[in-house]
Amino acid sequence: MRTYERSHPWITFRLDLRHSGPRLWMDLGEAASKCEHIAGVPLRPATARELHRLFLAKGALATTAIEGNTLTEGEVLDHLQNKLDLPRSKEYLAQEIDNIVAACRAIGERCLQGDDTLTPKTVAEFNRQVLDKLPLKEGVIPGRLRHDSVVVGNVYRGAPPVDCEHLLERLCTWLNGPDFRAPKGMELAYAVLEAVVAHVYLAWIHPFDDGNGRTARLMEFHILLAAGVPTPAAHLLSNHYNQTRAEYYRLLDQASKSGDDLVPFVEYAVRGFVDGLREQLALIRGQQFDVVWRNYVHEKFHDRNSPHEVRQRHLVLDLSLSPGSVPIARITEVSPRIARAYAGKSTKTLQRDLAALEALELIERTANEVRARREVVSAFLPWRRSGAAK
Repeated sequence: MRTYERSHPWITFRLDLRHSGPRLWMDLGEAASKCEHIAGVPLRPATARELHRLFLAKGALATTAIEGNTLTEGEVLDHLQNKLDLPRSKEYLAQEIDNIVAACRAIGERCLQGDDTLTPKTVAEFNRQVLDKLPLKEGVIPGRLRHDSVVVGNVYRGAPPVDCEHLLERLCTWLNGPDFRAPKGMELAYAVLEAVVAHVYLAWIHPFDDGNGRTARLMEFHILLAAGVPTPAAHLLSNHYNQTRAEYYRLLDQASKSGDDLVPFVEYAVRGFVDGLREQLALIRGQQFDVVWRNYVHEKFHDRNSPHEVRQRHLVLDLSLSPGSVPIARITEVSPRIARAYAGKSTKTLQRDLAALEALELIERTANEVRARREVVSAFLPWRRSGAAK
């Protein structure tokens, strides 16, 4: 009997989902479906680059924030664009972000080349990348398996160091084996399960001197990306763990105490992943909606290029940037170009422009307010929401 079998009997390399509820299977189906919706979604290249940068920043920050990184999302975004100037005492915080970003990009390149099998050597390389150029405790060597016993966050003890090499070998063999070999059409659902399980097991084993949590989250990212999960979505599990940190540690501890029952943790992780996908899709849909609306406005003004018609087009486009109605008395404040367009113009000019836009069915106005009718480009809304049925 190996030492870990006495000290960590919950490390069994089994995933028994027979007692999971229907919600888990519904969430896995929704996760797979939403990943397919995000993959290849048509967006303007500049918008796609911006969203990619945003979710890379969120993911890199989340995976380091759990370990204590105090940078904000805005600071990480600035850093990725070389706009952040940190004092020397905080430069290591940016280095932590750089390490995760570089590792994610390397994983992407590896997957593009078809090298998507996890091995102990691959996992050790993740750990080396995580700890690269960081100030470390004496004796910590990036990528090397630990030689000492360790307690994780005063919550649970990592597996015995004498067994770390064996356990990491077994973990990779299990993840690459038949238990996670998906039937055709179920690759994404299986990948989500595999990613969560890989994360939990690496956290339990805790094979390295430092950076185990970040290494586990890179394993998740690798598994999801290799299965075809779009890059922005592959960061979402890290975001969920960071946003629900107390629950994350509680369920991780509970899973070990309950004797290898991973169902509560898996349900928690998958539910958070789905919530993140919903938010991501809503953001993408908003970007697509904006493009369709702007194209619609330009179509309405096709071959209408006189100065007052250009002014009217600008007016409705800039009105649409406001989430609700705008008081007519404050219309000229909606944007700098509208303020310039109506400088020196009479109230009658503004009223004529509003009447023209109303005739084109681009705005709706009352005696005191006006709003852009962006909803006209929304198609296939639920019947009851449209008010057509009672």
